[in-house]
Amino acid sequence: MSQESTVLPPIQKPPVQQAERDQANELEERLSVASQRQLMWMRFKRHRLALVATVIVLLFYLAALGAEFLATSDPTLGRSARAVVPPQPIYLFDNGRFRLHVCGVEGSRDPYTMQKIYKRDCSRKIDLKFFARGFEYKFLGLIPANIHLLGVRDPETYTAEETLFLLGTDIQGRDLYSRIIYGTRTSMTIGLIGVALSLALGIVLGGISGFFGGVIDNIIQRTIEIIRSIPTIPLWMGLAAALPPDWSVLQIYFAITIIVSLFAWTDLARVVRGRFLAMREEDFVTAALVTGATWQAIIFRHMVPSFYSHLIASATLAIPFMIISETALSFLGLGLRPPAISWGVLLQATQNVQAIALTPWLMFPAVPVIVAILALNFMGDGLRDAADPYS
Repeated sequence: MSQESTVLPPIQKPPVQQAERDQANELEERLSVASQRQLMWMRFKRHRLALVATVIVLLFYLAALGAEFLATSDPTLGRSARAVVPPQPIYLFDNGRFRLHVCGVEGSRDPYTMQKIYKRDCSRKIDLKFFARGFEYKFLGLIPANIHLLGVRDPETYTAEETLFLLGTDIQGRDLYSRIIYGTRTSMTIGLIGVALSLALGIVLGGISGFFGGVIDNIIQRTIEIIRSIPTIPLWMGLAAALPPDWSVLQIYFAITIIVSLFAWTDLARVVRGRFLAMREEDFVTAALVTGATWQAIIFRHMVPSFYSHLIASATLAIPFMIISETALSFLGLGLRPPAISWGVLLQATQNVQAIALTPWLMFPAVPVIVAILALNFMGDGLRDAADPYS
């Protein structure tokens, strides 16, 4: 008696699992042919906090680029009649309809304490508008302009220097908001220039130390140890105090940048040295030596590009250090000096308890310092994780 064999139908996979499998295969195929930059960008996009921090950092540098456009008044123009005016809130509506305006400010003197007292006079409303005309400037140092993001609607009747104080004024009657915007340019760019100098020193000296070894390596490493053994803050204070008092703002700016950079390259130099010691025995370095390539070409064209992602992460993590160093020196009066405008210079007005108690809005320059430092650190962490090949 013959037994008929039954053929089982093939197992049908659910369409959801098949779609997920196809998507995984497509992703694996993309990763297999992606370049190093594409892999870094794929990993970096998954770091949401780093993406938000990157947007904040870009906004800071856009503010530094267009400081004149964002400022509401001339940051160097002071009026004793408008000294230590408290911040003015902006109102969006008036009697149920949209009307961008601020209330007028009236000042009086306390007859007992002789302290200047300001009161808002909302019966006198000052209309505001975007892209208003104000003080003249040169955009990017080249294009004459007088348009600002926010200003008074009727500049013939009211001027921003006399009526608009978004974050209040300082002791000399200068608009604090405009000075913070201008200080962003100084404090953020000093970080970029300082990091560029420290990167150059770290790559060159660390590369030479790791590539050649021997006596050159011992000399560079002992120099690094000597520099790292010196207390940085007292040394910066001494070097900054030694700057001639008759130097211009630009000269002091570059001098402070160089001083900060001279002591920020040692960590990177040691990292580069370690990578070079591991790579100088690789086949591609030996092949380059056999073909007659110079040591400069081997270092900068073959060895450094192999770990440039680490250099990017190191640079983004070094910028906050530069900003903090400049802010601390300027706060102590040993860095940038007036009439230079930076976050540290603005914070000099808060060195006593009386100023903080009576005029707490003078502490506003500390807010961009904190936000910029945190954003740069989060962005650096994201770049470091994205550049890690084992993540």
